[in-house]
Amino acid sequence: MQKVGLLVGMEWSFPPAFMEEVNRRDQGVTAEFVSLDATQMDQPCEYAVIIDRISHEVPFYRTYLKHAVLHGCKVVNNPFMWTADDKFFGATLATQLGIAHPKTVALPNREYIPGIDHEKSLRNLRYPMDWQAVVDYVGLPCVLKDAHGGGWRDVYICNTLEELLYNYDNSGMLTMVVQEFIHWDHFVRCICLGQEEILPIKYDPKERRYHVEHDHLSPELGKRVVDDSLKLVRALGYDMNSMEWAIKDGVPYAIDFMNPAPDMDIYSLTPHYFEWVVQHMADMAIRLAQEPREERRELRWNTFFQGRRRDGSQPAQETQQNQQAPAAALATQQTADAMVGPDSVPALAAPKRGRGKNAAGTEAAASGTRPRIKGGRKSGSAEPQSEPLKEHGDALAEPRGSGGKKARTK
Repeated sequence: MQKVGLLVGMEWSFPPAFMEEVNRRDQGVTAEFVSLDATQMDQPCEYAVIIDRISHEVPFYRTYLKHAVLHGCKVVNNPFMWTADDKFFGATLATQLGIAHPKTVALPNREYIPGIDHEKSLRNLRYPMDWQAVVDYVGLPCVLKDAHGGGWRDVYICNTLEELLYNYDNSGMLTMVVQEFIHWDHFVRCICLGQEEILPIKYDPKERRYHVEHDHLSPELGKRVVDDSLKLVRALGYDMNSMEWAIKDGVPYAIDFMNPAPDMDIYSLTPHYFEWVVQHMADMAIRLAQEPREERRELRWNTFFQGRRRDGSQPAQETQQNQQAPAAALATQQTADAMVGPDSVPALAAPKRGRGKNAAGTEAAASGTRPRIKGGRKSGSAEPQSEPLKEHGDALAEPRGSGGKKARTK
């Protein structure tokens, strides 16, 4: 009997539904909550598969999961890739793969851990930074967000340079990215499972909720969203992910796709899509337990270097993979509904391939006085009223540290 372990936090609706679904099928695979304590380095892992929903907020879990991989466990998602991932890396990866992505800039940290000396420790940072060049590149309004964050935390829409400076100045030790704001006409969030199945759902970031509406994408647009989602999720190697697409003038922009523990709450997904997620997560977990993929063979970085060549062309391997996807797998949800019947949940599946800080918003600021920002908010003036994220999806003042040096901006 193979065992599937579930590693979870506070979520309440998905875990029991998933375990009940796996266990009721009686296919030689059982599901249960993972139980951990102090772990010895040579201690075997008792699970064939672990579904990880919480290690980004519990460091001990992430450490254990790397150990589990080395002992032959299939971890969803790969803890090595998840550790390496961030939103700026994702922006670069999407660009290299030829996928539309908002213009994005990575910013040096605003604050640093105690012990950082500005004169000695930060000699590789250019000084002063050119804020105007950042704004000229991404445009206004823009989105400032934590490069390692999620769950709508630490994301701000900035309408002016002053607002951008103010929010950056209060970002603490988070590594922030600033991103072009896409004035979208349509918004889609895709549930991506097993690097094979893509379910594009109409999503409203203003209300932060899904809409059960299966004919919201044209066949051409649905095909592109599915194609690009598969390309990204396979490059990242994530078996469980969600991807957000802001569609403007018929072009889907990859707004956010670093969601290796996607929201699977019944009240977020709606009961309709929740049932699809439970069923297909159970399918994937049982398949991986019975026909395991050798995870250690997948810990390679060459996938990320197979994007567009300098001449803009794609490598032969990627081109061949794209040509293998059948038309049925790239249909819109409306077409999928017709194929599976009116009482079933629509599913978009790619062809099966060969088997074979909490975003730590720490407030532990280093010592040193807060420098004034040239061109930013004047001393004594009201704080700029920048908006928290409502319309964008998930979504360079000077660095501070224990050295206490006042930095400047252009």
